[in-house]
Amino acid sequence: MPATPAQGHVVVAPDKFKGSLEGAEVAARIAAGVRRAAPGTEVRELPVADGGEGTLAAALAAGFERVAVKVAGPTGLPVDAAIAVRGDTAVVELAQASGLARLPGGRTAPLAAGSYGVGQLISRAVSLGVSRIVLGLGGSACTDGGAGMVQALGVGLYDADDTELPPGGAALRRLARIDLGPLADLLAGVDVVVACDVDNPLLGPRGATAVYGPQKGADGDDLVVLEEGLTRWADAVRTVTGRDVRDAPGAGAAGGVGFAALALLGATMRPGIELLLDLLGFDEAVRGARLVVTGEGCLDAQTLHGKAPAGVAAAATRAGVRVAAVAGRLELSEPEWRAAGFAAAVALTDLAERPGESMTRAGELAETAGERLAAQLLGR
Repeated sequence: MPATPAQGHVVVAPDKFKGSLEGAEVAARIAAGVRRAAPGTEVRELPVADGGEGTLAAALAAGFERVAVKVAGPTGLPVDAAIAVRGDTAVVELAQASGLARLPGGRTAPLAAGSYGVGQLISRAVSLGVSRIVLGLGGSACTDGGAGMVQALGVGLYDADDTELPPGGAALRRLARIDLGPLADLLAGVDVVVACDVDNPLLGPRGATAVYGPQKGADGDDLVVLEEGLTRWADAVRTVTGRDVRDAPGAGAAGGVGFAALALLGATMRPGIELLLDLLGFDEAVRGARLVVTGEGCLDAQTLHGKAPAGVAAAATRAGVRVAAVAGRLELSEPEWRAAGFAAAVALTDLAERPGESMTRAGELAETAGERLAAQLLGR
């Protein structure tokens, strides 16, 4: 029996379901289910992200304008990318230029992949006259410490023969000199804020190479080469700036792009989901709401450490609004997800009739999940 509409709207604020649905698609499907269970209820769709892949899409869904930019992909081949702009703020998503999904044919290039295209996206944002750039890190294909990013912004990196270094983390082992060039002037008056959900340092057993290098195709020998390159890079940056941020939380994010953002772009870091919720106007959207529904592909232990659904749950709870979750898979026990602030949780795997359908029928099942949650919670 459909729930009876009452005063107050519903906010549907999920992250993407990786491999099956983008955040906007998840939001639309859950919202359709809520409307079916509670006709006449106002439902506001606000897809979110935690700073990684999907950040650009979330900004566009929230009303930012898409600006197309052709940039260098992780291996140097051109790719069609975009930034999102609204007023004096631009959103730059690293994965648009240097993400794993941008590798030609999906073939990894751990030693040669670079972040040059990310710098090109930043340069385009600066050319539009913005005063704040939100840089979303996540899903990178490179371990170059952000060297390519700053090269695209005019920084010169030279070997002992005064030859400019080629792209990639391996080349950093030959770094002898850094020329900061026009970087300070280029970024004058521009505040760079990094949206990041990891706290890894640049180097060491918890660093960019050791933790994330294997995900980018690096084997044992590659890992040694990349760590040596990043160490030389950190030493050279300390020499030219007088600052050493290699141990800063988040310096190891996105193959060390976090390090370059902190050390050379003067960036500040904020937890990705907190920054994105501010950017997307979540507090305003949830004001007066009866229910918030969030979710992601897998609700698990990682969710509780800064991922989007946990951030949404915390923000909704602060606003005094109940929150529920839809997930492709649910790997938390009921006591665990309740302790995280969720009043209810539904997994698509529990709704599927056969194995694999939680992926192939994700949209349909997400709609069913939204209908069930609305029937369960909106009638109370």
